Amino acid sequence: MRNRPIPGSSGLIRAMSLLGDPVLHSACEPVTDFGPSLARLVEDMYATMYAAQGVGLAANQVGVPLRVFVYDCPDDDDVRHLGHLVNPKLVEADGITLRGPEGCLSLPGIEAGTPRFDRAVVEGVTVEGEPVRVTGTGFFARCLQHECDHLEGTVYTDRLAGLRRARALRAARRAPWAAGG
Repeated sequence: MRNRPIPGSSGLIRAMSLLGDPVLHSACEPVTDFGPSLARLVEDMYATMYAAQGVGLAANQVGVPLRVFVYDCPDDDDVRHLGHLVNPKLVEADGITLRGPEGCLSLPGIEAGTPRFDRAVVEGVTVEGEPVRVTGTGFFARCLQHECDHLEGTVYTDRLAGLRRARALRAARRAPWAAGG
């Protein structure tokens, strides 16, 4: 998919990086330029996430190796959480560990039971450089951990083991979007 404008938005839908793309498997660089290009990136990331019907998106998923992610994700009580984080750091992940269904826009159509903590706290800054602290529980905690993983070069399948991992990677190799798939 090439980059294209989304109707009714000033954001640009960017091409999605798919499993196997080196940008997904390397740690992202900290953001140092808080100018208009960062605001444009965040706007484009929202447009891309919505077009792909996702709940979170990290910058490296659109080929930009910077520490930025956006989210529009419900928690287990169906409370909507909408925002973005620049230079985020997962500062707490605790509570019980739950194995829940997890997917990824970089592995379209593939889902696997992935262990995650039930509570997560992430600190970072906004596009304006203002400090922000986000706390999530349930599904939203899963989203926060998932997006922080992306910025470290980790895809959720890296957290799988045994048969779950083998099945997910086999499905990825056979997917229509896979190279030679």
